[in-house]
Amino acid sequence: MRFPTFSLLFLSANETFENVASVGLHINMILYLLYEYHFDPATGAIIIFLWNAMSNFMPIFGAFLSDSLLGRFRVIAGGTVMELLGLVVLWLTAIIRSARPPECHAQPCPTPTPPQLLLLISSLALTAIGAGGIRPCSIAFGADQINHPENPQNERNMKSFFNWYYVSVGISVMVAVIFIVYIQAKYGWIVGFGIPVGLMIVSATVFFLGSLLYVKVKPNKSLFTGFAQVIAAAWKNRHLALPPNNSETSWYFKNGSNLVEPTNKARYLNKACMIKNRERELDSDGIPVDPWNLCTVRQVEELKAIIKVLPMWSTGIILATIISQHSFSVVQAGSMDRHLFGLELPPTSFSVFLILSLTIWVAIYDRLLIPLLKSRGLTLKHRMGAGLVLSCLAMVVAALVERKRRNEAIKEGFIDNPKGVVHMSAMWLVPQYCLTGLAEALNAIGQIEFYYSQFPKTMSSIAVALFYLGLGMGNLVASIIVKVVNVGTRRSNGVSWLSTNLNRGYYDYYYALLSILSFINVLYFLLCSWIYGNTQDINNWDDEQEADHGIHKI
Repeated sequence: MRFPTFSLLFLSANETFENVASVGLHINMILYLLYEYHFDPATGAIIIFLWNAMSNFMPIFGAFLSDSLLGRFRVIAGGTVMELLGLVVLWLTAIIRSARPPECHAQPCPTPTPPQLLLLISSLALTAIGAGGIRPCSIAFGADQINHPENPQNERNMKSFFNWYYVSVGISVMVAVIFIVYIQAKYGWIVGFGIPVGLMIVSATVFFLGSLLYVKVKPNKSLFTGFAQVIAAAWKNRHLALPPNNSETSWYFKNGSNLVEPTNKARYLNKACMIKNRERELDSDGIPVDPWNLCTVRQVEELKAIIKVLPMWSTGIILATIISQHSFSVVQAGSMDRHLFGLELPPTSFSVFLILSLTIWVAIYDRLLIPLLKSRGLTLKHRMGAGLVLSCLAMVVAALVERKRRNEAIKEGFIDNPKGVVHMSAMWLVPQYCLTGLAEALNAIGQIEFYYSQFPKTMSSIAVALFYLGLGMGNLVASIIVKVVNVGTRRSNGVSWLSTNLNRGYYDYYYALLSILSFINVLYFLLCSWIYGNTQDINNWDDEQEADHGIHKI
């Protein structure tokens, strides 16, 4: 029996607590690395980029485990336990004084020893592995609870689910930014890291309490093997000529399958499901004698779906690079006037404006624009493209604001004092945060919905994992860009664009470089969107995995 409302309550509570715990850790991590491990801003940013990259690469493995072997529930459960272990180990680095370098009283500051680095990296790696189990499966697992294909409102319900799921994540991030970050700044790292541990324990408990209520879709055990079989069969049949369109060719598919003929995209792979000799290739039950020589139409189309979206997926990498730039914004905010209504805000608190703009846009789009546009809304391609344009604009604004901040710092005599606070409000950073939030709301949510719409239900975890893989690639690209810029722009006096001394560097040049890359990416997106063509090639992915195999002539 299905209890979608109750199961979603358990999943929402689990996701909320997990997000507050993990995000509360990520946002302030740059300060922990700078002040406790004595890394310079560029090195600290590279560590965070690589950590985020690993956290976003792991979901692709979690997705294949989920959709091909273990199922979403088990993968989420394993990921929850691993992330909790990682948080505990990181908490220990704050509790045990010898786990960190000695305090810095004079330059140069003491650097971390290999055992100290090993403990830190172990904690980050465990949380990344945990993210690999949770991130690709949570949204797909939630969609499983409400997916009713027979319901006429199912498509509308699914769109609202994706939008509001992202809003719930945003609200969790907002809570983490406002409260967890404040606690870490006010009461120190022991309390600040201890709270995420407690929240993660609550998250795990709530998740397991709802285990009897969840709808659990069985994994498609042949998915990963099926991809390999299609490639092998197409290669073995590479010498065969493809038949002309609408010819009477025998294609192999399961009885009752909706997919009885392959599409014309990537036609080379169609050779994997061509029946050449029925008597030799099929046994008495109509099952292939060698599945590595003959595959079903569905297997072929599943692999095509992955291949087809890759160019569109690649357009999100630069956006992910831009979204991940908050580390430098935190350093900038630390050198600006952060007083608001008589309170001095932590440097990391300004990222709340990113979440606010994201949440407000989703609410307006889902509750106002879609009803006005009679449930059609903007196309997925339009939303993704608009997000990329806004990300480009965000970097232009960031470059202009940093140029103004640096000029003010030089004017006030802080050229050699990176800790000096200029008479310029940190609220100047809000526009770039808002533009980035809007870009993420349009492009990121659009990406997830796009992948989900192009894949069958049994591949939905892989659809979500593709989004996180793009984030991981974005963080990896960001770390490479930072390294290249930091080394390539270093002058004879040791100062580069990304100098440890914010006022000696040229961070505005760095943001300008990102805006140029983003503009090129917009043009690349237009090309990929045109090449992709129709998004409705397959409207009726069949999800019946247990049907008997059969042969039919088209």
